[in-house]
Amino acid sequence: MAERIAIEHLLTQGRPADFPVAFREGQVLTFADFEARASGWRAAFEGHTGQRFALYFEDTFEFAAALLGAWHAGRCVYLPAEVQPTTRERLRLQVDGFAGQIPSSTKLLKFQQGAPRTRWAPLSSEAQALVVYTSGSSGEPAAIPKQLGQLTREVATLADLFDARLGSDTGAGRVLATVSHQHIYGLLFRVLWPLTSGRPFLARSLPYPEDIVAELTHGPAALIASPAHLKRLPDTLDWASVRGNLRSVFSSGGPLPGDALHACRELLGQAPVEVYGSSETGGIAWRQRARDEALSWRTLPGVEVRLTDDALAVRSAHLPDGGWFQTEDRARLLPEGFELLGRMDRLLKLEEKRVSLSAMERALLESDLVREARVVPLSEGNRLTLGVVAVLGPTGRYLHADSGKHFLNQAIRKHLASQFEPSVLPRRFRYLEAMPVNAQGKSTEAALVALFDSRRPPLRVLEQTADRAVLSIETPASLPYFKGHFPEKAILPGVAQIEWALQLGRELFTLPPEFLRMEAVKFQQLIVPGTQLTLELTWTQAKGSLQFKFTSEAGTHGSGRILLGEVRG
Repeated sequence: MAERIAIEHLLTQGRPADFPVAFREGQVLTFADFEARASGWRAAFEGHTGQRFALYFEDTFEFAAALLGAWHAGRCVYLPAEVQPTTRERLRLQVDGFAGQIPSSTKLLKFQQGAPRTRWAPLSSEAQALVVYTSGSSGEPAAIPKQLGQLTREVATLADLFDARLGSDTGAGRVLATVSHQHIYGLLFRVLWPLTSGRPFLARSLPYPEDIVAELTHGPAALIASPAHLKRLPDTLDWASVRGNLRSVFSSGGPLPGDALHACRELLGQAPVEVYGSSETGGIAWRQRARDEALSWRTLPGVEVRLTDDALAVRSAHLPDGGWFQTEDRARLLPEGFELLGRMDRLLKLEEKRVSLSAMERALLESDLVREARVVPLSEGNRLTLGVVAVLGPTGRYLHADSGKHFLNQAIRKHLASQFEPSVLPRRFRYLEAMPVNAQGKSTEAALVALFDSRRPPLRVLEQTADRAVLSIETPASLPYFKGHFPEKAILPGVAQIEWALQLGRELFTLPPEFLRMEAVKFQQLIVPGTQLTLELTWTQAKGSLQFKFTSEAGTHGSGRILLGEVRG
């Protein structure tokens, strides 16, 4: 087994030049390659006067080299989960520059090709090394600063607990991942732990189950995943032929549903190691449920927990000081650890009454109408209302198909009326095949609220299967898309057609989080107010392709393909 080297000393102590660090498209990337890339990135950061830089890379090897290069240049790295326009605008106010795959940035650093090999000095554990962001699942993402020592102490804990699960031979423990390194969980498990313990990692993410099976044919590996991925493992793939190579499975980012746990046991041959923590606290506890009734969490070494008003409080070396951090998770202490009982109530004042969104979500799950549910506040002028985003259960699906959406909406409101006053009941509903998730497997409040955008046209689903849907769409003149784009005549812009196709595709199918590009896009005929459209959507998972076609009695109006997934290294 390779010698364990702390991140502070990784480049000063080093490894043999031919030591494998990562794999990319069948190519072995060695420690010599890693050191050369880190040198080039260090030179790039040292050539800029700023101290704070946002990093965003799809390729994990390049990300790791840039990260170490920035740290050795004495810079603090900001780690956004994505680089959508609103995120970039927020970052411009916080950082001095950008590095990586960040579109339209005027402060983008360039890798210094041919930079001379530098003298490395040990990094300081007290250095302000990183700023990560909360997931945004309950509001705006919040920035969390981290000292390097917090990260290295947590990585050492992970290595002490889990290294043996990957095998004693360095080559017996490649690290594969479905989650992004742009989040604290992926950063620790996919980048820093492998670098510390000398485990080679795959430079690209594995967004599809087919990719996982294909990579496992190459030999023993560990899988770093999330509940969003593990609950969508198809039983049609040949898991039996490769699960012998799966040394361990890790899951974090939210609760793992019981059906996903059973699927992992059956298809992967083992229960995942579930890790509980947060961006603020780092890792707190872990468990591996070989049995359904094994609900308790065991604290990580060095972590203390206690209850404050039924909510879990944490103290550990993963925090910046020696104080207690108060979480929003309800818990019950047990002799062997603790049991999580759900989030503390998210309270909102609505119609002069206080309502718990968390309690409403729990009430929804008590019915047999929905399988997953989120309740979000919606602003409608000066009025605040509630919206429900749900994945339907069998009874809900039947009611939706047999009696329509309005009847199902009323059934859900009737179920909630036994626990909540009529004035606070949800008024708007969206029913999806799967919750929209980002690269970290999280459903952000912003993404859920976007489903209720007023620009959404009136529509109904005519046909739907696992990979194809046909919808009828109305285009009334009141749609904001018709206003101001073409002054001579009201015409629906092509960008609106693409937006509708992608938004509705996300509602009807389980799509990957990342937009990659568009292909074969054509707009043949104009769409004017009052046109009755038919939209055909076809999802080809193997290609990551969402094909759309807008037609009417006049013929085809627009068509094309939207490619989704993650950029491969």
